[in-house]
Amino acid sequence: MWRVCGGAGCAGARPAARGSVRRGFAVIAAVEIYAQVQTLKRQAAERGVSLQVEKLDVTNDGDRRKALNWGVEILVNNAGVGEGGSTVDIPAPNIRHQFEVNVTGPLLLTQGIAKQMVKRGAGGRIVWVSSREGLNVNPFTGIYSASKHAVEAIAETMAYELQEHNIEVATVNPGPFLTGFNDRMFQTWESWEDDPSQRLFDYAKLAFPRAQFDPEAVYATLTSVAAGEVDSFRNLEPKSMLEETKRLQQVPWERKVTDGLGTRHQAIQHSYEMRPETLVVH
Repeated sequence: MWRVCGGAGCAGARPAARGSVRRGFAVIAAVEIYAQVQTLKRQAAERGVSLQVEKLDVTNDGDRRKALNWGVEILVNNAGVGEGGSTVDIPAPNIRHQFEVNVTGPLLLTQGIAKQMVKRGAGGRIVWVSSREGLNVNPFTGIYSASKHAVEAIAETMAYELQEHNIEVATVNPGPFLTGFNDRMFQTWESWEDDPSQRLFDYAKLAFPRAQFDPEAVYATLTSVAAGEVDSFRNLEPKSMLEETKRLQQVPWERKVTDGLGTRHQAIQHSYEMRPETLVVH
């Protein structure tokens, strides 16, 4: 029985954990704080799901050391926070926290577990939950996007470095799904410790600039990738956004530094016009 470790505090993690249990994996569901442990245990029991629930704050050295005792064979890195706001407004502590949670903490955790996989000599699987924002960018999510671009670089490099040890590395790239995560990103400004008069934007007037999809598709993909049922390195959901994502990756090659000067970018205008928690209507 493969032992799967994944954070259960992120959007999509709990359905994915339940899906892994149904596939016969022994699942270690990690939460950020102790107060979440009993809640998740109770929810799992109500659904008849057997989970080992552990407190694992990836930014905490002691928690990361503790995880090395779990015998993890499949690691799903889905710890993450989203800091919304302009790249020229977000305060320094918030920028640092973004990278500590999304990049530094998960990487340090993975270093230890990957070396255990190598020593066991039985292969393994590491899944990085990245984002479509790791491939494209949007106004007001630039710092979050930067952290996910870093995740993309780490995952791709790690895939090359670990292939000789039969360790699989993959990414899952969720687009805009209506889980509450994206809308919460546009509320983080409320706790900034800065001088509001110096901000370039009035964040009380802004919202996440896109309609959002039902999240069931990404839950299923995350579960399948973790289970090894999908062998593609990069796994974007929803698949309907695949061509748009690839096209937008070409934009920086074509963009001129004078494009649009003196005018508001349409994506910024969408943030002023969009209502929170807008669902995509098919």
